[in-house]
Amino acid sequence: MSYEQFRGRSLLSWLDYSAEDINALLDLSKQVKAEAKRGEVKQRFLGKTIALVFEKRSTRTRCAFETAFGEEGGHPVFLSTADIQLGAKESVDDTARILGRMFSAIQFRGFSQDTVETLARFSGVPVYNGLTDVYHPTQALADIMTLEENFGSGGINLCFVGNGRSNVANSLMVICSKLGVNFTIVTPASLVPGRELTERCAILSAASGAKLRISDKLDSVTDAHALYTDVWASMGEEDKKAERRALLSPYQVNSSLMKASGRSDTIFLHCLPAIKGEEVSAEVIDGPQSRAWDQAENRKHTIKAIMLATLGLAP
Repeated sequence: MSYEQFRGRSLLSWLDYSAEDINALLDLSKQVKAEAKRGEVKQRFLGKTIALVFEKRSTRTRCAFETAFGEEGGHPVFLSTADIQLGAKESVDDTARILGRMFSAIQFRGFSQDTVETLARFSGVPVYNGLTDVYHPTQALADIMTLEENFGSGGINLCFVGNGRSNVANSLMVICSKLGVNFTIVTPASLVPGRELTERCAILSAASGAKLRISDKLDSVTDAHALYTDVWASMGEEDKKAERRALLSPYQVNSSLMKASGRSDTIFLHCLPAIKGEEVSAEVIDGPQSRAWDQAENRKHTIKAIMLATLGLAP
């Protein structure tokens, strides 16, 4: 198939991508993963450069972007806020203009969604959201890839348990609504996702045929193909750790909650890093039902696919 429709596009959230677009990127992700498993060495990013701008620390996002770009012959440049003037002596739009003239693409991982949107607006090159406080789109694509590797592409029930207004929960709600994946968020009433995004996803779900539910009841995990959780307090929310621990302790994903799905094939997902003994028990994340490590690997393959398509280099 042709990936020409992706050339020059940024990925800020999945709201700007159709179900057909997302499925095409999933197909390409599976293709590049198969290439990697066969030991094929490509040089599709030869002569290309990418600026990796990080306000927040990272393991999987940084390693996925650097290795995916570098192994394809491109040159990734890591830039922390200690290295450049982003938002300090220089405005974000001015930084965007400079980076856009020197790099083929930009990745941003940080706090404000407005920052990544400004980079995309002024740089003139594809910009990839590696995580903001609102969305984590590259993670969500890897999550869907992992689900499809285990269950195929139809009739999947995904259940997110924990902080329902996190960037991961937001991105999963968007991508599931687009793709027709049944999605349930199990969270206390005080942590439900924002009303505007929920209403928008309800419209998308109605169009795709997905069932979207938000509940504070743990029995809502019934018939889930996958239980997914994340840390209770994200980077920048350290002052809320004690409060979240008290509020979310009943929502820990443990063996009992996994069994409550009523399915023998239920898997466990986590975007990592995990705090074992808090949002998930060690026996679950380290056990046979866990696919967290497959998710982590799939970050690399999906990110490579996104970059190949948007840089006009997809095979």
